[in-house]
Amino acid sequence: MVKIRAFRATDNPMLCNRFMEGHRRVLDAVGVKKVTSSSDDWSTYPSSFVILVESEEEDKVLGGARLQAADGVHPLPMETAAGYMDPRVYDLVRKHMPGGTAEVCGLWNSMEVAGMGIGSIFLIRAALAISDQIGLDSMFALCSPYTTRIAGNYGFHVERSVGNDGTFYYPKLDLLATIVVQNDAHGLPDASELESTRIFDLRQRPVQCTLEQARKSTVEIDYDLLISSANPNEFKILL
Repeated sequence: MVKIRAFRATDNPMLCNRFMEGHRRVLDAVGVKKVTSSSDDWSTYPSSFVILVESEEEDKVLGGARLQAADGVHPLPMETAAGYMDPRVYDLVRKHMPGGTAEVCGLWNSMEVAGMGIGSIFLIRAALAISDQIGLDSMFALCSPYTTRIAGNYGFHVERSVGNDGTFYYPKLDLLATIVVQNDAHGLPDASELESTRIFDLRQRPVQCTLEQARKSTVEIDYDLLISSANPNEFKILL
């Protein structure tokens, strides 16, 4: 069994530190020393939400992701990463802010759970599940070529209006990243039937223990996705 919980970053600094330590270890292991989503500043933003994967005994952090809402004050990680290369990235975010928008970022998992779908299935699913609590009409992500394909299962589309048909060299010149957007994070009309069904169920029952299908095996997941301080009108930023 693994546990997946969601919380506002400023509500639990201790768990934020555990998330950051695990993320840094994974980045170091693959030779990436600096990415915008690995900066520690986000942990002080009320607009940052964390999804943490832990072992059943809560003694090991196995993975995680962040959902950073556009608050009109702090730039989204993709703005910092790609905005200087193409200022249209800033305009893209501003266009989506009145309805509430965010970026899912900092997604990682440890080698202990490699192949279980933690990073490629359950964290993205959980991010979209909590989006209604935060009041998000849309959601962005800056993806590797592999995760760009996976994001399509959740209704994300390549945002071809920026970069080179949506792509940028990031975080290194030999690595390619693509900006993708889910334009209807509430209704999920372009998500697969499996994913939309599971996401809607997690919205209705954010606290549940269930068996999930993970590629060729099943994994028992104890979800606690209820964010006590969430306000669905907090990030409807009128410009």
